[in-house]
Amino acid sequence: MKLLAFAASNSSKSINKQLATYAASLVEGADVEILDINDYEMPIFSQDREEELGQHELAQKFFAKLGQADGIIISFAEHNGSYTAAYKNLFDWTSRIDMKVFQNKPMVLLATSPGPGGAKTVLAAAAGSAPYFAADVKASLSIPSFFDNFDMEKGELKNDELKQALTEAVFKLHQEVV
Repeated sequence: MKLLAFAASNSSKSINKQLATYAASLVEGADVEILDINDYEMPIFSQDREEELGQHELAQKFFAKLGQADGIIISFAEHNGSYTAAYKNLFDWTSRIDMKVFQNKPMVLLATSPGPGGAKTVLAAAAGSAPYFAADVKASLSIPSFFDNFDMEKGELKNDELKQALTEAVFKLHQEVV
């Protein structure tokens, strides 16, 4: 099983990247690739830029990465109740290649934040729109108060209930692909 995991954040200290990496580690026997969306940074999308540049090479590479995966884990950071600008831009460029961005891949959608909201607003938006972009969402989970619930030294959830919920979510992904 080839598993692709990434944070929908361009922060070098992304707690969502830590969560996505941890979640991917729970999928037994998976060949895991952790992407950094900073490797796909492009100019702000606009029709004018698309006419000038065409389908951006980095968007094509990102779309190909998604297509090569058997399963995908994304953990969403929330900026002012929505996607990060970096992720939204990457998504916009990629969706111009094919509206079926996620290519019917089974996915687990996650979100976390330092606060008690756990980035639930952006997670709900992502889960709600995912089917329109050919995502087969097997589970979604918000992790509130990241620093209270995640052991930074061990790199794992320390809250047993959340750990169980995450384990069940990734099991649904693993079960679908195997």
